[in-house]
Amino acid sequence: METAERPPLPNADPAELQKFGALAHRWWDPQGDMRPLHEINPLRLDWIDRLASLAGQRVVDVGCGGGILAEAMAQRGARVTGIDLSTKPLRVAQLHALESGATVDYLERSAESLAAESPAAFDVVTCMEMLEHVPDPSSSVLACSTLARPGGWVFFSTINRNPKSFLFAIVGAEYVLRLLPRGTHEYAKFIRPNELAAMSRNAGLEVVEILGLTYNPLTRRFALGGDTDVNYLVACRKPQ
Repeated sequence: METAERPPLPNADPAELQKFGALAHRWWDPQGDMRPLHEINPLRLDWIDRLASLAGQRVVDVGCGGGILAEAMAQRGARVTGIDLSTKPLRVAQLHALESGATVDYLERSAESLAAESPAAFDVVTCMEMLEHVPDPSSSVLACSTLARPGGWVFFSTINRNPKSFLFAIVGAEYVLRLLPRGTHEYAKFIRPNELAAMSRNAGLEVVEILGLTYNPLTRRFALGGDTDVNYLVACRKPQ
């Protein structure tokens, strides 16, 4: 007697989905729990736009949450699809798009399932602040590569793993400065730049640029630069 194959489990941690679901109602409050996302969004948006020229591009934002980056890319003229497995933030994203007039197609999907359905369908793939929250980041990286067309761009951002990042991203950001709710991050899930670069190459991507994202507690400003010790961003290109 044959047994039906079970569908693969999504590359997601239920506790992480619940954590961000609980924050959904404050996603678009620029002074609330998501304030750092609002503050870094112009930096990451300009960086993506500088390399990939968003206007007219077909873009998928993997792990879009409440839609802060997805909406901003749509406002730059991109045709954006936002995907996430956390239901409440997606509903918030949909409602905010109705209010703002942004045109974004939001789907409750994993990167892996969309990649199986729509390989090479997107000019630009973004996966920001997500890899440190999934059980298997290499699976997400491969899915992002699969979603990108030949010649397309793939952008990641995540957190380095070292004593400084523990001090700044967890102790400093969550307990001292209270930029983020306590328990937002787990140190063991942080990813070193060389590890993410290796995942990207193994997924068939070429690493084009790695930038650091730093925070100055005196000026309360974020900046992009060469310091990748804590937060960093990686731009990749899929070969033609």
